[in-house]
Order: sequence, then C-alpha cells, then structure tokens
Amino acid sequence: MKKNGERLPHSGTKFRRDVGAWALMLPSLILFAFFVWVPLLDTVRMSFYDVKGVELTKFVGLKNYQKLLVQPAYKIAWGNTVKYTICSLFVGLCVPVIIAALITEVSHFKGFFRVAAYYPNVIPSIAAVMIFTFFFGYGERGVLNILLAKIGVGPLSFLTSEKWVIFWIVVAMTWKAAGSTALVYMSSISSISPDLYEAATIDGASPFRRFFSITMPTILKTGKTMLILQILAVFQILYEPMMMTGGGPNNASISIMELVYDLAFTQMKMSQAAALSVEVCICLIILTVIYYAVANAADKD
Repeated sequence: MKKNGERLPHSGTKFRRDVGAWALMLPSLILFAFFVWVPLLDTVRMSFYDVKGVELTKFVGLKNYQKLLVQPAYKIAWGNTVKYTICSLFVGLCVPVIIAALITEVSHFKGFFRVAAYYPNVIPSIAAVMIFTFFFGYGERGVLNILLAKIGVGPLSFLTSEKWVIFWIVVAMTWKAAGSTALVYMSSISSISPDLYEAATIDGASPFRRFFSITMPTILKTGKTMLILQILAVFQILYEPMMMTGGGPNNASISIMELVYDLAFTQMKMSQAAALSVEVCICLIILTVIYYAVANAADKD
C-alpha cells in the first residue's frame, strides 16, 4: 500500500509488531499489577473495614479515618513530615549540586572524586543509619562528642534536641544519597561544551560566575525532576527516625510513615494504618499533579 509515493507498513505487520511488544511487556505488567496495584487496592479496601488480624470483618465507612484524628501523634507526624521535606529541599538538593559543580571544576583525579562521592550510596541504608547513630550518639558516648571534647567543646545534643533532631536526621540522609544525585547532575553538566568553560576562564570569569552563568541553566531542568523525586522520597521517610531516635524525643522526629508502622505492628490497628497510608498516597498524588502543572506552566512561559 502506497501513499504519496511512500510505502506504508502492512496492517498485518504492524499488528504482529504490536503483539510482540505487548508479549514482551506482559510479564512485567503482571508483576507490577500483582506487587503494586493489588496491595494498593486491598489497602484502600481495608481502610473502610474493621479487621481481625488482616481479615476484613465489618464495613465501617470513614470511621477509621475519623479515629486517626484522635491519635496523639497524628498531627505531630504530619507536621514533622513537612519539616523533613522542607529541610531536605535546602540540604538534600543543594549539597549534590555543590558536589557536582566542584568535581566539574577539578582538573585532575575526577574519576577518584566521582567514586568517592558515590561510595556512601554503596553502603546498605540500615548500616548507614547505624553509623550516624553511633557518630552522633547520646551524651558523651557519640563519636562526634568525643572528638569535640578533645578541644573542650560539648557534649552537644544532636539527637536529643527537639529543635534540631530533624535537621541532623536529614544530614544523615543527605550523606547517604547525595553522591548518586550528584552523578545525575554531572551527567547533565557533561553535555556542556568545554569550550564554554575555556572561553569563560579566558575572559576572567570566576568559578562562581561560571557556575551561575553556564552550569546552573543547564542542570535546571534536571533539578526540576530531582525536586519531585526528593519530595516523594522524603515524604516516605521511615527507618532513619525509627532507628536513630525511635521518633523521639517526645515525638519530635516521628514521621507519618513511622506512625503507619506503629499503628500496624505495635498497636495492631491495621485498618487505621491502611487509612493513613491512603491519606499519604492521596497527598503524594496531589503534590505530584500540582508540581507538574506548575512546571508545565513555567515551561510554556
């Protein structure tokens, strides 16, 4: 079949190609549905029922959502999660950009610095949390306080201060993940022609001027994507506050996902945990939609 002198693919050939593509994707789609959508829909369903263990017993409508409002840590957990997110935007987004920019400016041993920056990401997450728990410690037992004592400072309250505990937990998270994020920025920077940096250097531009005039505009689009990924990841923070502080002191570091865990496996209130999980899911969907709506509007302008 021809149109305007060009041969169009036969419908049978196109159908076979589509069937082949779907056949390749089918196993992944089945696994995705089984491990993601089925548990998600079961969680939504469980949030409207009373349960015995994990068995649904009686439909109660929005009763489980109403019970969450009287949970002592409910509002605190939501507030702390917002604090984690805001703090991570200042620390977790800026540090990788700085690392990427510094490594870009280095003339020698770039490979070594890239490996060194990425190395913390190789350490298992639980091990990294244990390292920082031991490092910050409590009272005079922490490694950092022992070092500070050598110069006559301290002991300082890193994980026992209600005002600063969230900041130090975000520092631990950033140390673990900043290297891998920095590599993403470095891949964007590598697309910049070296001639631009050479010309700017010849014109007497300082490293700061080169960063804001050449590097920053290039990585801005990547930064927008990393922003929403950062928000989604930090909003689901769980094991860092659980292992480092147990949600303390006085629930000052408890996150919303830690409260879900506590409801499900400590208080054995599975239906309320399911209801809170649904709230978190809805909140993340809304944040994602708002973010992409704002980002698309900004791109059109």
